[in-house]
Amino acid sequence: MKAILTNYHQSPRKVRLVADLIRGKTVPQARVALSFLMQKSSEAFRKLLESAVANSRNSGVSPEGLFVKLVSVDKGQVLRRARPFGRGRSGTLRKTHSILRIELAPSAKAKEGKPARKLAKKLEARS
Repeated sequence: MKAILTNYHQSPRKVRLVADLIRGKTVPQARVALSFLMQKSSEAFRKLLESAVANSRNSGVSPEGLFVKLVSVDKGQVLRRARPFGRGRSGTLRKTHSILRIELAPSAKAKEGKPARKLAKKLEARS
């Protein structure tokens, strides 16, 4: 069960912060995490997660037994715009887009431990 969002207008570096928070979580846990985040990209990820859940329902799999197997954020197209600078010069502004991918997998209890442990180690290292 996959869902893809292309040409999301925010840089991949900012979007990856939200992607790291939901990777390895069950679908209900990811919904709760995304509902309380203040980042702009959390709304896009919430809609993308709901799309992946809808795709799983169409495949005949119940969403309660799913977890977020893969979350990837890649660089999309770059819009180049000109901006005037001092002394009559011109500079280039690069407006980067992102490509968001979510993949859900069944049997969360068997696979939830390993990604959750990795995330816990990352959070402990930051503290």
